[in-house]
Amino acid sequence: MTSRLSPIWLVVVGILSVQFGAGIAKSLFDEVEPTTIVWLRLVTSAVVLTLVARPALRHRSASDWLVVVGFGASLGLMNWAIYQSFARIPLGIAVTIEFVGPLTLAVLGSRRPRDLAWVALAALGVGLLGFERGHLTLAGVLFALLAGAAWATYILLSARTGRRWPGLDGLAVASIVATLLLTPLALRPGGDDLADGRLLALGAAVGLLSSVIPYSCEMVALRSLRPAVFSVLMSLEPAAAALAGIVVLREFLTPVQWVAMACVVVASVGATRSGSTLVDPVPD
Repeated sequence: MTSRLSPIWLVVVGILSVQFGAGIAKSLFDEVEPTTIVWLRLVTSAVVLTLVARPALRHRSASDWLVVVGFGASLGLMNWAIYQSFARIPLGIAVTIEFVGPLTLAVLGSRRPRDLAWVALAALGVGLLGFERGHLTLAGVLFALLAGAAWATYILLSARTGRRWPGLDGLAVASIVATLLLTPLALRPGGDDLADGRLLALGAAVGLLSSVIPYSCEMVALRSLRPAVFSVLMSLEPAAAALAGIVVLREFLTPVQWVAMACVVVASVGATRSGSTLVDPVPD
């Protein structure tokens, strides 16, 4: 990965890679279960990150392991829940609802009463989604909310993991933990998806698009990009997800749904510019 692109464009490339990877993953759901695709994605990222980071595991305290296991559990749950969500509802809507998790965390970390306005704007956006119930299922919405809560937990544990595990060590170990936790579901008796070489290759491609490429882009970008600017750029995730849904899946949103998404994006940008930390590197 070179730095010929500006750091802002590197972040944008990472965002698009994540969401188009998700779109490709969803296009495979008629052939393979979402859990299997998530597992293949995590396996790919775990292998690549472990080879790159070569994490040092000796002389680690029980607290170090407790934090990184929690981090890995939140990573696995976040990925599993959002894939379960957009298996049931449009990709752009699922990511919009999911984004309420880190947005709420950002506002809760603020001491400014005016930031409640951003919560109200985000709530309005989510509420507007309810007007188009033909595109929604209760299970899809609940899975998106679960993914958002896991994302918020991931952000909190990411900071603690970074203080205890240097470089990419913590993320590599967390990816292994997440993979192991999902393995019983992916390899349950009767599942033969992993016997198909084509699906294995496509799952690995999703892992590259949704994990390896974004991680690389963000690592390079964050060397020269201020965290506040990075957080504002990450607010584009719902719009990128909607674009991927249109291009890859032909999921066209209604005008009301675009307005709802705009409310969440503007609320995210507003909360970030108010001085809160919206997201950490390496989103879902």
